[in-house]
Amino acid sequence: AHYNKNQGAALEFTRVLKSKRQVVTGTLHDLILEAADAGKKSVYRAKVWVKPWEDFKSVVEFRLVGDS
Repeated sequence: AHYNKNQGAALEFTRVLKSKRQVVTGTLHDLILEAADAGKKSVYRAKVWVKPWEDFKSVVEFRLVGDS
């Protein structure tokens, strides 16, 4: 949703392919996910920083990795 809003895109989340997390001041989630754009599935890498005690979420990175 964050990417769609900022880029004027219409990606539709399909599934998480791989995930890792790192404890920092909060948690940094490193995700490899699949999303569809007009029916074409592609793989993206997203890094999301979360601090639940502050109600904070930030997309640190979101980029296309390749076709699914």
